[in-house]
Amino acid sequence: MYAENFIDTQLYLRGDSGFATPELYELAEEYGCKYVIRLKSNNLLYKNATFLEKELDEITKDNLLDYACVYGEFLYQASSWKHPRRVVCKIEKPTNQMDYMYTFIVTNIELPPQEIVRIYCNRGRMENFIKECKNGFDFSAVSSSSQIVNENRLQLHALAYNIFNWFRRLVLPDKMKKLQIDTIRIKLLKIASKVVKSSRYITFKLSSSCPYKKEFFETIENIDNLVQLE
Repeated sequence: MYAENFIDTQLYLRGDSGFATPELYELAEEYGCKYVIRLKSNNLLYKNATFLEKELDEITKDNLLDYACVYGEFLYQASSWKHPRRVVCKIEKPTNQMDYMYTFIVTNIELPPQEIVRIYCNRGRMENFIKECKNGFDFSAVSSSSQIVNENRLQLHALAYNIFNWFRRLVLPDKMKKLQIDTIRIKLLKIASKVVKSSRYITFKLSSSCPYKKEFFETIENIDNLVQLE
């Protein structure tokens, strides 16, 4: 469907080892979809990565404490694959540990191994966005028996999420821009204050011991500056 409706759009697929099936690779290759998919480690992959192990051994022989890692690639064909595919490998030695950690990724994207690993690791970042949507904006509240009702609910929740992202980017203090909505609610929104209204002003009186008083007023000032720009 995407290939038919978006002819000029390059499709990308990124997934963990649960998506590592030859049927999915073949489907992606048939429709020109670029993919980065993690593979479950096995003895044959370890054997193919021996040259990287030796390289990491050489790097760490005089320093077994600090973090170190190496990147590489090789052609690999599992028994269920019809042909070999490019596999990118990252081997890392965590700080103060002797055991190596392995990451194997099958891909058809022509980028250096380090870039392929970086693309795959951004999957975790996207999962954090999804988690924020579910926990902070109740994206999972689609319990109606009507698909249209559930679709409208999800669109409203997505709208709230997008509005919050603009709020976060445009008016929050710099040190709060990376905080998720639940943290913003606790630190900035759900705080006790006294509102005093006069004929000309509305005054927010916060407790003198409010730990985020400075950030609160900085946010108010940023909102005011944004309104004046309009």
